[in-house]
Amino acid sequence: MPGPSPSQQRSALGSLVLIAAVVAFGAGAFAYTAGWLSPGRLTSTKLVSALAPPGGPALGHRRNHAKGVCFTGVFEANGNGVALSRATVFAAGQYPVVGRFNLATPDPNAADPTVRVRGLGVQISTPDGEVWRMAMIDPPVFAVSTPQGFYELLQAAGSKDPAAMKTFVGAHPEFAAFGEWATKAPWTASYAEVTFNGLNAFIFTDGAGNEHAVRWSLRADAQAMPITSEDFAKLGPNHLEDEIAERVATSPQRWTLVLTVAEPSDPTSDPTKAWPPERRTVEAGTLVVQKVEPEADGPCRDINFDPTILPDGIKVSDDPFPAARSAAYAKSFDLRTSEASHYPRTAASVKP
Repeated sequence: MPGPSPSQQRSALGSLVLIAAVVAFGAGAFAYTAGWLSPGRLTSTKLVSALAPPGGPALGHRRNHAKGVCFTGVFEANGNGVALSRATVFAAGQYPVVGRFNLATPDPNAADPTVRVRGLGVQISTPDGEVWRMAMIDPPVFAVSTPQGFYELLQAAGSKDPAAMKTFVGAHPEFAAFGEWATKAPWTASYAEVTFNGLNAFIFTDGAGNEHAVRWSLRADAQAMPITSEDFAKLGPNHLEDEIAERVATSPQRWTLVLTVAEPSDPTSDPTKAWPPERRTVEAGTLVVQKVEPEADGPCRDINFDPTILPDGIKVSDDPFPAARSAAYAKSFDLRTSEASHYPRTAASVKP
């Protein structure tokens, strides 16, 4: 069977280049950076700076995923998760949640239809004082396989060299899977219809001391209603925030926490590689979103959704990205909270 013609190859590459340009900032749900790569190569300061749009960062806001809305609710654990982890959060019961729906953009005023990647930050607290924070996005795989690769993506997207993005895509064949999702996955007009994925592997330790490599997803219970990007654009620039607030006010919205367990042959350090669909899964409970409120005074405003904040029974794996994200998130948090005159808040929250 003949392969693609040169014109088809150029067309496919052109599509990926366009996608890369669009999502270079959007994919920053995983702000991969840290000085651990080696001195002088990649630091949190470099990475966070690279996330800024041409006009500079939006002062007082998160340096990425700047547009978002807070929510509160509960995690209803069904007890099934104890087979994989001794963490209290998996024992049957209800645990309070603070979270944030968001768009992967450094612009807090971006129109919803201009951002392809959607995110979800979640914090679950348990009576023993443990906290589990997670930051997820909706693509099934990430755009690049290394922290350095992500930095190079940002550099290429911001370069004035017209060949920069083409060169980047050619040097990173793993980008193709993400590009396929970005161009072909259906849009939806509600956060409630989105399944969010934690693309990094973590190690769960059960009560007997056995370790399991796990990735997780929050699978939407609401039926997804596909919409074209053109029709979505007609709904307005802030539709997602308005719609989820109205939907939750009518009825709590639910997501099922699905834990996927790796086999020994599955890669745990590369988020561009999906695990086979036949892997064992465990439905560990339900996230119930009960109230949505604006971020300016919402309970999520001052939370840094650092993915290395983990309860006993869950720890990082050989995947280097959570530590890198932690460094970038901390840098972003320090910057936005220090910009007091710009920090988003309503007049009612400002104390004299």
